[in-house]
Amino acid sequence: MQKQKILIVDDSEMNRSILADMLGEEYEILEAEDGVQAIAALQKHGMDLSLVLLDIVMPEMDGFGVLSVMNKRHWIEEIPVIIISSETRSSHMERAFEMGVTDFISRPFDALIVHRRVVNTILLYAKQKKLVGLVADQIYEKEQRSNLMIDILSQIVEFRNGESGLHVRHVHILSELMLKELMQMSDRYKLSRADISLISTASALHDIGKIAIDEAILNKPGRLTPEEFEVMKTHSMIGANMLKEMPIHQNEPLVRVAAEICRWHHERYDGRGYPDGLKGDEIPISAQIVALADVYDALTSDRVYKKAIPHEEAVKMILDGQCGTFNPLLLDCLTNSAETIQRELSSDSPARASQREMRNIADEMVRHEELAASERTLYLLEHERMKYRFFAQMTQETQFEYTVSPAMATITPWGAEQLGLDELIMDPLNDKRVRSLLNEGDWQRMIETLHATTPENPTVTHVFKVNQHGRWRWSRIIIQSIWSADDPPQYTGAIGKAIDIHDSQAKMDTLERMASHDQLTGLLNHASAKKQIVKRMESSLDSQFALVIFDLDHFKFFNDNYGHDFGDRVLVHMAEKLRQRIRKCDIAARIGGDEFLIFLEYRDDVEPIIKRIFSFLSGNYGNLDISISMGIAEASLLGADYDSLFHAADQALYIVKRNGRGYYRFYNNMMRDVLSRISPIESEGRPSAHHPHESAAGSTEEEDAK
Repeated sequence: MQKQKILIVDDSEMNRSILADMLGEEYEILEAEDGVQAIAALQKHGMDLSLVLLDIVMPEMDGFGVLSVMNKRHWIEEIPVIIISSETRSSHMERAFEMGVTDFISRPFDALIVHRRVVNTILLYAKQKKLVGLVADQIYEKEQRSNLMIDILSQIVEFRNGESGLHVRHVHILSELMLKELMQMSDRYKLSRADISLISTASALHDIGKIAIDEAILNKPGRLTPEEFEVMKTHSMIGANMLKEMPIHQNEPLVRVAAEICRWHHERYDGRGYPDGLKGDEIPISAQIVALADVYDALTSDRVYKKAIPHEEAVKMILDGQCGTFNPLLLDCLTNSAETIQRELSSDSPARASQREMRNIADEMVRHEELAASERTLYLLEHERMKYRFFAQMTQETQFEYTVSPAMATITPWGAEQLGLDELIMDPLNDKRVRSLLNEGDWQRMIETLHATTPENPTVTHVFKVNQHGRWRWSRIIIQSIWSADDPPQYTGAIGKAIDIHDSQAKMDTLERMASHDQLTGLLNHASAKKQIVKRMESSLDSQFALVIFDLDHFKFFNDNYGHDFGDRVLVHMAEKLRQRIRKCDIAARIGGDEFLIFLEYRDDVEPIIKRIFSFLSGNYGNLDISISMGIAEASLLGADYDSLFHAADQALYIVKRNGRGYYRFYNNMMRDVLSRISPIESEGRPSAHHPHESAAGSTEEEDAK
């Protein structure tokens, strides 16, 4: 047989060795030298561990820290802990026992005592697990049988009533939701979770008395006559009497509560209901809740005598008193639960009903504090964990889990190896190694979006660069926040995975760059530059802008006399010089051929910037002199419109080229009239305000017009 596992946690290697020698022949021994390693081992091996021998005084995390985590994660309920320590102060022992330890062994160790206490503890827990499994199965079978019989009986009633069994299920759901809301809002009725389960279960029998009502009255499509209505009203007393006259089970709480509901679920808070005319809290809270649930579902469901009414209209009718008078506190519960009610009823299905049933079983287990999960459940959980680890490794995904309390992250073995991290990390958000995985901006963005999640929308996805052993690689990170079952839910942590998409992202980046950049020079192409410039002008409304177009003088001469390869090298040389001279905030592009574009954002005067760029770009390449001609248009004259700026800069460049080349010129209002005579370029609608700048060559506007 496979040996049972014992985890020895002690910072002293000698102590671990002594205990391993005492127990090693009979048990498989695992060792941890501090609390952090102990938690990692517990996370990894889980319920495979039969016992933990735990020291108190250790570095990193002491024994009490380990016990705290085991209590938070409920491991202490399944894995017994024996303290092994030379610390024998009563305060330490008392604290340890309060935190759930089973026994206490002091050093120096006596082999016989250690062995006997270990064996006794493991046998005790084994018997408890067996008992737990038997009781859990009995609770499940009891719950199944009870619900089955109630469902069958209520289905018979609903079948005679010409309705589906959904009414019974809906009343059950509505009663449970509003009772939970009532328990949160007020302690007026001293409700417990057991009471909520009992009332919502008993609600299924609220109309059992209808089994004795004539079908002609039950299924009449029109309005009942006063006589027929009096007959219908008798169903509440009939149902209560049926339950009270049962020869057995009269002392069962379910029978007592069901009888209350049957008799009084048509009473009204103002005393005008039937059969007894009870008023206010003379009506048991069970009957008050079911009455409200019954009315709401009757309004929002199809009946033989009416069509369903929308949720909002039904709630308004109830609040306005059109359907009787109800406890104001319960009306608040209805209002507060309205959104949840819609969601629960619209998604109601046998699967959801089964989930609620399992929650009820879990509540029953919680009420018996000595019980935990059954052995079969533990086996299934461990089986799922094994599959989880296998698939994580096969898919090569870094999968992780984070808990808020205690602040702790666990990472799958494959992921931990890829990232160079431990499988278990305490306080990960303040761990330097974890923080180094992303740049600070990405960390903040991920935390902000995670905190913005809700139980209804718990998932976030990001694409970030992740530091893997000093190499930054693109990853897609998908995280789902985890919420408690409290009302309102509390954020308790998150699960997620990181998928390496670096290769595909690199290919995508390459394709995007090819689409947006000129292949020869590496500068932006015209279309991409235009998009960036338009976006910049729209987002920087307080800045001034200038658009520059320039080309190489006599470039055709270079191509004709030295070949196109030489011409291409000149263009590459010019692009490199342009990159060196412009600022990071500037945008540069190759328009086509030997024409280039520069977009400048500035505060004061742009001409000094233009002069520096112009002077730097003019010069030599090899033994050849290179000069450029440049036209500039300013948004202060023309407005922040790209097409206007581009057209004006092109006009200014045209003037320069007609007057000898080799200098720069700012666009002004005189150029429009000149070009309208000498150029077919359309210039109507362009701004005509005067601009004071002169060209570098000192030419006048009149000379430009020659």
